Amino acid sequence: MRCTHCGAIIPDDQMICPECGAEVQIVPDYNPLDDVLAREVKGSVEGATRQLHTEDIRRQRRPQQPRNINSTRVMSQGEMDRLRDARRAAARKSSAQSGNSYGSRTSGRRNTGSVRSGDSVKNQSVSHSTGNDRGNTASRRETGRVRQNTEVLRRSREERRRQQEMRLAAAKRKRRNLLTVIFVVLAMIAAGIYLIYQNSYTGMLQKGYKALQENNYTSAENYFNRAVVKDRSRPDAYTGLSEVYMAQNDQDGAEAVFLSAIETQPSNAQLYQAAIDFYMDTEQYSSISVLLADCNDNSVLSAVSDYVSDAPEFSMDPGTYDEVIQVALTSDTGGTIYYTTDGSDPTTSSTEYTEPILLNTEAETEIRAIAVNENEIPSVVSSAKYTISFPIADAPVVNPATGQYTEPTQITITVPDGYTAYYTTDGSTPSADSSSAQKYTGPIDMPQNDQIIFSAVLVNDDNGKETAVTTRNYITTND
Repeated sequence: MRCTHCGAIIPDDQMICPECGAEVQIVPDYNPLDDVLAREVKGSVEGATRQLHTEDIRRQRRPQQPRNINSTRVMSQGEMDRLRDARRAAARKSSAQSGNSYGSRTSGRRNTGSVRSGDSVKNQSVSHSTGNDRGNTASRRETGRVRQNTEVLRRSREERRRQQEMRLAAAKRKRRNLLTVIFVVLAMIAAGIYLIYQNSYTGMLQKGYKALQENNYTSAENYFNRAVVKDRSRPDAYTGLSEVYMAQNDQDGAEAVFLSAIETQPSNAQLYQAAIDFYMDTEQYSSISVLLADCNDNSVLSAVSDYVSDAPEFSMDPGTYDEVIQVALTSDTGGTIYYTTDGSDPTTSSTEYTEPILLNTEAETEIRAIAVNENEIPSVVSSAKYTISFPIADAPVVNPATGQYTEPTQITITVPDGYTAYYTTDGSTPSADSSSAQKYTGPIDMPQNDQIIFSAVLVNDDNGKETAVTTRNYITTND
């Protein structure tokens, strides 16, 4: 604590400034004000009614004694109570000493004589009266100082409270102004974001679908086209356009939206996926494979690999064969293969491929097949034509040659492997189905004294194809 008179540091355990001797004026903590005032007034009254001592009077009369400038220090309630008790004990001790001194002086004066005794008594009375007046004055001054200090404390406290209220009010105004500025800025930002959003790709989509829900197809198409202009690579606007056409029962127009976009962006996997979704929604599963068959971008095919279904491949090249053949079918993507041999397009209701297809009839056959992958996506149709034309053997060799014979002779037919020979002797054309033809099993005796026309033919055992007919004319006689 600093002395308010000279500015010197006053230790906490001292009540008098060590430099100028000014007494420290104790100000209690902020307890209820009434209790503080009551205690201070009570102490002041007690101090005012104490008996004055000669030393006190001398101290007041010393011109070199510095004026008692009050210094204040806030003390706790316990410290203040201990100090007041100490003051009271000192006052009682001083009062007892003053009484003893007064008795000694009175006794001495009695011994000097009655006149002086009377004067002493008179002077003592005057002195006592003067001391009481001075004590009362000091008490009033002390009370005045207490009241003054109390008023100063009250005003100081009110001033601090007023300043605190002003600071709080200023802080509230500042906070309110800051909040207002923040609100305005946020409102401007929100308005800007809203305007940007309304004119953005997403905003155009939202407006397009809203118009579509209201059956305003012209506005919806306009909004979706504006979205396409903003970003041609994203598929959402194309999907919206296709929905506008579908809402008007124009499926071809809806399909053309995707095909046109893919034609200009053949490497955009998202557009392919959007087109596939369209075909799936409209149950045009075979169109998916048609779409992907024209794609040459491996990255796109990899992105939509779940929908790729490779068409079947044939183990035999198309063409003409002179023998029986078997044709096997395979697909790189696996799945189930279905085929037809009558030239019609296969479906999942056609013959399921389980083993190679046998072609053993001399004819032209077209095999058409599809492969259906695990996601039930059919491939495009693959086809191949096969012609079976068995070779025709030369006409059979018949011995002997045409002529007249006088001796018994046998007729033979040369039959190559894989063939069966048939013959007639009445001039009719032999065949495997003719009732007049006989199957050749070995040499035949030429009839005697007769004339016959012998005809023979070979029939292919595999395909039933017949060779040309060999005819012989025999005349036999006995000469």
